[in-house]
Amino acid sequence: MTRARFTAMVLTIASLLIGIGFPVLAEAEVTKLEITKKQSYGTFRPGEFEFWEGRISGELRPTEKIPDIEKAPRNADGLVEYSAKISLIFLQNPKNGNGVLLVDIPNRGRPYAQALYNSPRDEPFEAGTTEVGTGFLQDRGFAVAEVQWELGKGADLPMFLDSSGQKRFVEGVGFAIVRDAADFLAHATSDKSGVLNPLHGAIKWTLASGKSQSGRYLKTFLLNGFNMTGGHRVFDGMHVFVSAAGMLPIMQSGTGPQSSAAEVPTFENPEFRGVNEKVLTIGDIIERVKARGENPPRMILINSTTDYFSLRASLSRTGAEGTTEQPIPDNVRVYDIAGASHLVLQKANCELPLARLDWSPIARATLLHLEDWVANGTEPPKSRLMPLEAAKNDPTVLRAPSYLPKAIIEIPKRDEDGNAIGGVRLPDMEAPLGAHAQQNRPLSFTCMLAGAFIAFPRTQADADAAHDGHRPVLERYRTHNEYVNRIRTAARQLARDGFLLPDDSAIIIQSAAENPLWRTSSP
Repeated sequence: MTRARFTAMVLTIASLLIGIGFPVLAEAEVTKLEITKKQSYGTFRPGEFEFWEGRISGELRPTEKIPDIEKAPRNADGLVEYSAKISLIFLQNPKNGNGVLLVDIPNRGRPYAQALYNSPRDEPFEAGTTEVGTGFLQDRGFAVAEVQWELGKGADLPMFLDSSGQKRFVEGVGFAIVRDAADFLAHATSDKSGVLNPLHGAIKWTLASGKSQSGRYLKTFLLNGFNMTGGHRVFDGMHVFVSAAGMLPIMQSGTGPQSSAAEVPTFENPEFRGVNEKVLTIGDIIERVKARGENPPRMILINSTTDYFSLRASLSRTGAEGTTEQPIPDNVRVYDIAGASHLVLQKANCELPLARLDWSPIARATLLHLEDWVANGTEPPKSRLMPLEAAKNDPTVLRAPSYLPKAIIEIPKRDEDGNAIGGVRLPDMEAPLGAHAQQNRPLSFTCMLAGAFIAFPRTQADADAAHDGHRPVLERYRTHNEYVNRIRTAARQLARDGFLLPDDSAIIIQSAAENPLWRTSSP
């Protein structure tokens, strides 16, 4: 057989394999999986879980569509090398799981999966924790991978010297790292050196999860074509939290030491570039993905109320001009959580009490919807958004940048108490004890995202003493039973709508039943 005929045969076989859904070799390759630490993570419904930490290394062709990768040093094989920290939480017998790999994209080097999905109600987890918490992900059988991608935060990116002798880091490689690691864990038998993939044969579907900065990472990852490798899709589904209208400016070479992805527009620097640029809506992203002939992943996007005040989230619905909303693609659902704050913090130096609405129940319920949508084609609930109105010249709302002269920033419409109307409404919003997700001060990076909770006065005497015009709690709900029943009714309705799981419903009702506001004397 001639070389030409052999090459043609190989290409024909590859085409057939792609057509029937089998992966073929990608242009990039994971060369080494090195595990440096192993420990038990606990026993859950499917069995014993382990927590592994280590590094993953790989090689890229200098022809990858990554700015300046061709300038990076190459190894003896003419390839560009990278390495990054990785951690895995998975069953000792991975085949006893649900067949889903959840790749959690770290935010500024901090893992977020446990904070998003395993967070308890009374002491919500913040970014960076690896605590077990409720154990939701493990009880449901998910394998979880954390793959570092960011300059200065656990990823060793290729570096070169520019014409002036300045060091520059090829930051776009951060997208290739996650792509290759996810594909390796989902499909490979072993790395190049023969180290076995611990998840080999156990993964049927791959999901990605990202919040805020890492949610913008996922949209930019998809926009720039990194969700395809070897002729197949990397992520079948994406769960994107509070990413507003933002993208991530790392398709460029940075000078370090921190990532070009570290900053966002703020009240102090509303003209910051690289986040709110030409591609603002998910419809625009999906249109470009389809134009390349790709099959886009199924996506669920979650917005909080404070995103509209401090992160220009309305532009993700309208784009950079006017107030006409663009249609949401069929492969996407968007849910606004009324009264939710971008961050739920225990402590911060803000003037007002921190917002405290626990919206992790929505994260859990919608993750299961995404899993079912990807695995079985079962469509999630329809998108549910808050109605908007123009912010006009409200100084507590981050204005549009001057480089988007036709952009109009909108914020959620609110009721007489100041609570947002519409959207996905947790029981705490249907029977409120205060105004949720109010803008906090100072308008710093932390406080503008944390928001505030302004409790209603307990009695009319309290209202008079504080010159507070809000209706007192004991007039809204004449008895404790009335309040608990309002919460119970709202929880049942939210469960029927598909946004609340039975375990979370029980916890929310119990919390209402334990509320001390109706006690007439100290215990």
